[in-house]
Amino acid sequence: MKTFIRFFFRTLRVVLGPVVLLKETLTRPKGVVRIQAAQDKVNRQCKSLVLYQYKTCPFCSKVRQEMSRLSLNIKRIDAQPEGPDRQELLKGSGQTKVPCLRITDKAGKSQWLYDSDKIVAYLRERFVAA
Repeated sequence: MKTFIRFFFRTLRVVLGPVVLLKETLTRPKGVVRIQAAQDKVNRQCKSLVLYQYKTCPFCSKVRQEMSRLSLNIKRIDAQPEGPDRQELLKGSGQTKVPCLRITDKAGKSQWLYDSDKIVAYLRERFVAA
C-alpha cells in the first residue's frame, strides 16, 4: 500500500508540475519600474537573500510571482534533488521544507524564513517602498 501511495503522488507531481510552471509563466506579473539608482539599491539588497524552492511547488510559484511583481533579483536554489543545495538547506535551517528564504545580515548571520505568506509579506514590507 505504501508503494502505491508513493507512486500515486509521484505521478501526480509529474502530471501537475508542468501545469504549475505553465500557469506561472502565463500569469507572470509585470514588475514595478524603478529609477536605475533605486533598482541598483534593491539589487544590492537582494544579494543577501536566497530562495530555496522546488520548481513545481505551487507555494514556491507564489513567492516567485511576488518576486517578479516587485522586480527582485533574488538567487533561487532548487532544493528538490538530493545534493549539496538540499544539504545546505537542511544544515542551515534544520529541515527541507520549501519555500524557504535565507536572509543574511551584514555580520553574516542567517535567518531562515518559511511559509509563502510570510515570505511574501516580508518582501512587500522590505521592497514595496524601494
